[in-house]
Amino acid sequence: MKQRGVVLLLTGTAVIMSTVVATAFAGGYRLNLTPSEPLGLWRIEKIKRPVTVGDLVFVCPPMTAVFGEAQRRGYLRPGLCAGGVAPLIKTAAALPGQHVYITDHVVVDGRSLPASAVRKMDGEGRALLPDPGGIVPPHHLFLHSSFASSYDSRYFGPVPDTGLLGLAQPVLTFDP
Repeated sequence: MKQRGVVLLLTGTAVIMSTVVATAFAGGYRLNLTPSEPLGLWRIEKIKRPVTVGDLVFVCPPMTAVFGEAQRRGYLRPGLCAGGVAPLIKTAAALPGQHVYITDHVVVDGRSLPASAVRKMDGEGRALLPDPGGIVPPHHLFLHSSFASSYDSRYFGPVPDTGLLGLAQPVLTFDP
């Protein structure tokens, strides 16, 4: 009888936890476990206006060859975006029509982007190739994170705004 009670308790707990997780996910809540932005619970807020420079956004990356390689290298976490990757949380640093110039750092419309040093190697000693830069095409966003080792548009270039999920709102986060 005692074993049956334990099984029922564990089953009930699993059902309740699954319901809570599914409800949170459906409500736009996501857990960030990457160092590009503070760790913790975030919410995707529907965006009812055009994205502006400085907006922190959730974006599903397109499954291009560049992102396929990023996935193989472990830069992208598993998730529900195309290709089985998690959405990125990044800041919109440049919008369509803006000029991005990349050397050892990023320059947008003639102004240096803070904390945008371009690394030559990743943490495993593998070569990182910077995006060549240029004019951000229509319906694309140039994404950035101030985290030095962030994998962002410095390396993969502008991404289509069709992958935009919404604004990224911290709910319960902390910087380790």
